[in-house]
Amino acid sequence: MNISIVTVGKLKEKYLKQGIDEYTKRLSAYAKIELIEVADEKAPEQASEAEQQQIKEKEGERILAKLHPDTYVIALAIQGKMLTSEQLADNLDKLATYGKSKIAFVIGGSLGLSDDVMKRANESLSFSKMTFPHQLMKLVLVEQVYRAFRIMRGEPYHK
Repeated sequence: MNISIVTVGKLKEKYLKQGIDEYTKRLSAYAKIELIEVADEKAPEQASEAEQQQIKEKEGERILAKLHPDTYVIALAIQGKMLTSEQLADNLDKLATYGKSKIAFVIGGSLGLSDDVMKRANESLSFSKMTFPHQLMKLVLVEQVYRAFRIMRGEPYHK
């Protein structure tokens, strides 16, 4: 299985990089993983609704340019479906069974994802109703994908 994680913005925090590197290394035993970063737009503190929309659209265009037409896209969004780790594992297993070997998880910038990216997504996933920094979500996502593969293989994992 080929898994891409497409995120907006460059990861700067060393502690997040270390965690992501660790789980990416562990995950590489189960799947080919690619981490793709697209540039974020500078957003003024008091951006108007129209400015926010424009920023999301520009970031969305960059995200869409990284997605192949045959890729199954899962967008991370607060309004997405919440799953347990076991349900995520089951979903990934079903995708693999039905020939969906290219999967991309998409994490938007601080303003979220554009409407065009949400329309392109095959499904949306939420980790919580709370808001998290998008760079922290990248670490949480990589860990959960790793956990999902452990569950699919019947290997032990921390509960």
